[in-house]
Amino acid sequence: MKDWQSWAAIIVFAGAYTLIISEKIHRVAVALGGAGLMLAIGATDDISAFYSEDSGIDWNVIFLLMGMMMIVGVLKKTGMFEYLAIWSVKRAHAKPFRVLSMLVVLTAVVSALLDNVTTVLLIAPVTLLVCERLALPSAPFLIAEVMASNIGGTATLVGDPPNIIVASRAGLTFNDFVVQLAPLAVVLVLALLALCRVMFRDSFAYDEERAAEIMELKEREAIKDPRLLVQGLFVLALVMAGFVLHPVLHYEPSIIALLGAGLLVAVSTVDTQEVLSEVEWPTLAFFAGLFIMIGGLIDTGVVGELSHRLGDLIGGNELGGALTLLGGSAVLSGVVDNIPYVATMAPVTGDLVRDMGGASGHVLWWALALGADLGGNATAIGASANVVVLGIAERNHQPISFWQFTKYGLIVTAATVAISLGYVWLRYFGPV
Repeated sequence: MKDWQSWAAIIVFAGAYTLIISEKIHRVAVALGGAGLMLAIGATDDISAFYSEDSGIDWNVIFLLMGMMMIVGVLKKTGMFEYLAIWSVKRAHAKPFRVLSMLVVLTAVVSALLDNVTTVLLIAPVTLLVCERLALPSAPFLIAEVMASNIGGTATLVGDPPNIIVASRAGLTFNDFVVQLAPLAVVLVLALLALCRVMFRDSFAYDEERAAEIMELKEREAIKDPRLLVQGLFVLALVMAGFVLHPVLHYEPSIIALLGAGLLVAVSTVDTQEVLSEVEWPTLAFFAGLFIMIGGLIDTGVVGELSHRLGDLIGGNELGGALTLLGGSAVLSGVVDNIPYVATMAPVTGDLVRDMGGASGHVLWWALALGADLGGNATAIGASANVVVLGIAERNHQPISFWQFTKYGLIVTAATVAISLGYVWLRYFGPV
């Protein structure tokens, strides 16, 4: 580490994190201010901040979000989300916990096929409308869904960005993730539903009058522009197919999302200014600032030092190493966004695997992926999907505070990580 710059970077990041937690200053102002200080003290520079793949702004994330926000903005004008809201509530007979369960399972399944950020962008508008119809607080539903997206994303190679990094470094395939992690993801989603039943039990009040009103609604009447809906769904299907075929097409998800957004705006009659107004610009600015701050920690060697110390702690103990890597990754990913954390930790994990002669069934790689993916649920800024949902909630005048999310996130993370530790031990080291 670079002595004073390393310590200065730690102080800047810790101070910014404290301010975000306190919510005394808006998180976007804190992130941009922290990014400016990182540049001012020389912890990072313009080349690293704007052009480095390892420690700069992840433009793929920024433009993926922008493209999908534009597509979702067009779909909102069709009445599709109102249709889905009414349909889902009627199928669940307007029972709040049944509705939550349906949305959680749907989110988890879709997150396994798409990235979790895209999933919450599509599900959140439906959720807000459902809660409005049933006069329910939206926060418990949104929090449960974002956690389901992070859990569901562990099941496949494309479900969560850290998995793509792990697969690239370890030479793992889509089928490897499905075979090794999908069974665990199913168990974790069931555990999440059980926790939600307890954590949010006061939010499931059943209103018979509202339920009766909704059951009488005809969801097809919610569609305002059938032509635009067909156009939007066609483009969305193309974008989803592009995401799934990423290993074949070799187009980054950001490129696919931007191409889809551009195509939809071009073939439809929507006003471009209105579409751009649907983009969550404060959320994108927050991500940019956060990436630069974390880049300062990477460039000064702080994150690398932490990773190497974890490697020294693990030593040659394969079981202890896997459990330590899983638990340690969960803790660190709750504080530092899991994408740069995994990018930094992947080379260290690769060295550990080689030192252990290959390690049983890539267990260290699975431990890294699980810890990073599940640890993202711990805090409001632990994963990209969390930040996006908080931005959507704030835009709809139903803000979710850092601590409101985190107090539930810590419980869910502790439970899911504990189950995962048991899974890793039984599957790779147990008497089976």
